[in-house]
Amino acid sequence: MNITHLSAGRLQRFWQIDEWVAALALALMTLIPLLEILLRPAFGSGVENSAVLVQHLGLILAMFGAVAADRGGHLSTLGNGLATFGGERVQITLKTLVNASVAIICGLLSWASWRLVATEAVAGHGLAYGVPTWWVQCAMPLGFALLGLRFGARCSHRTGLKQGCALLFWALGFLLARNFDGSVVELWPSAVWLFAILLFGAPIFAVLGGLALFLFWQDGLPLASVALSHYQITVNASLPALPLFTLAGLVFARTGAAARLSGVFLAMFGNGVTGTVLAAAILCSFFTAFTGGSGVTILALGGLLLPLLKKSGVAEERGISLVTSASALGVLLAPSVPLIMYAIIARVPINTMFLAGVVPAVVMVLFLLVFGGYLKRGSLISASRAASPTRTESPRLIAAIASAKFEILAPVLAIGSLVSGLATPTESAALTAAYAVLTQSVIHRDLGVVALGKCLRDCTQIIGGVMLILGMALGLTNYLVDSGIPNDAIDWVQGYIPNKYMFLIVLNIFLLMAGSLMEIFAALVFLVPLLLPVALSYGIDPVHFGIIFLANIELGFLCPPAGMNIYFASAMFGKPVRYIVKSVLPALFAIFLGAIFISCIPLLSTGLPSLLMKAQP
Repeated sequence: MNITHLSAGRLQRFWQIDEWVAALALALMTLIPLLEILLRPAFGSGVENSAVLVQHLGLILAMFGAVAADRGGHLSTLGNGLATFGGERVQITLKTLVNASVAIICGLLSWASWRLVATEAVAGHGLAYGVPTWWVQCAMPLGFALLGLRFGARCSHRTGLKQGCALLFWALGFLLARNFDGSVVELWPSAVWLFAILLFGAPIFAVLGGLALFLFWQDGLPLASVALSHYQITVNASLPALPLFTLAGLVFARTGAAARLSGVFLAMFGNGVTGTVLAAAILCSFFTAFTGGSGVTILALGGLLLPLLKKSGVAEERGISLVTSASALGVLLAPSVPLIMYAIIARVPINTMFLAGVVPAVVMVLFLLVFGGYLKRGSLISASRAASPTRTESPRLIAAIASAKFEILAPVLAIGSLVSGLATPTESAALTAAYAVLTQSVIHRDLGVVALGKCLRDCTQIIGGVMLILGMALGLTNYLVDSGIPNDAIDWVQGYIPNKYMFLIVLNIFLLMAGSLMEIFAALVFLVPLLLPVALSYGIDPVHFGIIFLANIELGFLCPPAGMNIYFASAMFGKPVRYIVKSVLPALFAIFLGAIFISCIPLLSTGLPSLLMKAQP
């Protein structure tokens, strides 16, 4: 029996090799830029083609991280949708339909990726140290094949049939693409099919990727165009900053950093109602900026902050509402992943976007607290149950700052190294990730080897799921851009909305609705290339547009069906989704007012970058 269990355990670890491959790629993405920083001043040059190596390690991370994300349930969907419709047999049938469909789409993507790899193998380009580019690109067809086999295997619960279904549906998609690539295929049946499986709970990446494939297919264009888009976004020069900053945030979230930082804010503002509310809002925003996902913030800080809020006198519903809603506001603060993504897509300097988000983020927090009613005494349970507020005391504050000094310096390192020009975005992110690991493991001893490994694996799952969506969404966007959709949109919008300020109001409402229906990264890749030309035609600065876009899209974290904060909060606090939705309604109204305010005053977004950039020599 022991031998059987041992063999089963080894087999299970073997099938999780994708996690370790992705984690190793992430570790190398951290180390190579650090080596480059150390070797360059001493020897005049560092690692050969270090930037290109790190970018292609990002491709390995994205593909194998996506497979790990599927195992961990981190591939984003619109929820179960209609998958819970009908009885047990109907639900099983619907799930089988979804899994088979996703396996077929992964087969199509495998063929499209393989065609790209074959083309690159003929071209014979190299990365560094004699490694051909196509070797690394093989991660794409392999990753899509593994995903297809996993989804296909879920079509049956019988061991023998699982293997047969796994191969059958993936191979069906692969052979369809192989035999009909370049042919003209009717779009509307495929579009109906994709919409149906989306409602039945299919992952967003599969629907976006399938739609992109069929759009190219209907025009007889090569399917490798979709794979090329996925490759281009995953090896973008600035993209390695995303997983590295996310790793830093996860390290801080999984250690005692949250408790030390909360001690600083409570010592600064006092532990009364107002002080605790201010501390909670600022801390949640700070953590979301680093973790790149407000859901991670809720899971990391919810158990810490809710008891503190209740102890100070805040009603439980209001405390849950504050933590859930404030966790969405860090999107505007550096070094948040959406902020970096917008800079990459809109081709705006990352350091400019980092500076542009500071004042609007403060404005959004103020609107949340004031117009959301979190500073009103009506939030108290009762005066008798409220904790006696303490005043800010210098010795207590100094001690708290001394305890959290390394966490306080983290954003200074991240932003300062980048804005000063001393480091590239990737090097800045690598420095921050290494700083987080060293301070939490060596100095505070909060992070052991096992915990670090879990942070690496969790980061790869988060980024893997995100990168799949980004790649597929970019393929879809590229088709729409090549078809001239943005130019048509400019003519159409200006024909109905001649006024800039009316356009801003309509834009805010549209983005609010889009945020409630689309995952934030899909919205960035899909909507920014379509809406930015329209905004520019009205004379709106691209930096200002980016802040407007993110300020509204972050509301999507609080709106079903795509509002992940609601589901994370429901799981964290053990409350029904309806309860969470009801609690955040005042916050939604307050944040939307803040977004409108930011839209009407461009200087809030462009003032600080203009001031500091002019001050630089």
